[in-house]
Amino acid sequence: MLNDISLGRFVDTGSVLHKTDPRFKVILYIVYLVAIFYVRSVESMVFLFWIILIQLIVAKIPLKTIWSSLKPILPLAVFIFLINVFTIKTGNLIFKWKIIEVTDTGLMRALLMAVRILFLILSTSVLLTLTTTPLKISDALESLLSPLKVFNVPVHEASMMMSIALRFIPTLIEETDKIMKAQQSRGADYDTGTFINRIKGYITVLVPLFVSSFKRAEELAVAMDARCYRGGTNRTKLNPLKITGRDVLIFVLFMSGAVLLVLIELITRH
Repeated sequence: MLNDISLGRFVDTGSVLHKTDPRFKVILYIVYLVAIFYVRSVESMVFLFWIILIQLIVAKIPLKTIWSSLKPILPLAVFIFLINVFTIKTGNLIFKWKIIEVTDTGLMRALLMAVRILFLILSTSVLLTLTTTPLKISDALESLLSPLKVFNVPVHEASMMMSIALRFIPTLIEETDKIMKAQQSRGADYDTGTFINRIKGYITVLVPLFVSSFKRAEELAVAMDARCYRGGTNRTKLNPLKITGRDVLIFVLFMSGAVLLVLIELITRH
């Protein structure tokens, strides 16, 4: 069910990665995001897999939670794989049926693109959403973007919006599940019929979901205003961010992995 999806949820396992300064985790996430789309060789992808596996082990994330994070993305990964494998015509032909042609280059690139998407979700989950609360993500972004305040950029407000967006992903998933169950109890069917009829059926979910989302946003705005919330102006923090030696060690270790990944990619390209 939709409630089993762990995308955007914080899972507290008490690991070292959970306790690491969120600013370091945001920087590491950006570095690995660039690395994931930079690497092209099989050797680099295998090395990247081991890095992400080590991150999962260090974070002590349960296998069920990992699968729940990947499950919603699998259809997208399969779609990207099929688009690439059937559209890239360069390389040696390995399969042909009528107008369908599959080459070795197209197959390899399709696999790399699909694996990239899965690695991207895993890296995002481990380094951010599963191991960091939305409030800490907001504090980390505000701290990292604080130099932009010189140019009158509303850093605090932007960080707060991103934090709220992450926080409400699980809420929207639960709301969608409730609406679907309510509509099914009234006779709605989302599993049978033609593809067009299924799409039309989901309109009965989208309309109340949008209404509920706008209502929830209005309630949040009224609650923040009632508590005299003022973004970024002389605000203090209950738990200010502090960098420890353990944070530096974790950062250096995982950053070293990213550097080695780039070096492997450069060596394999030459």
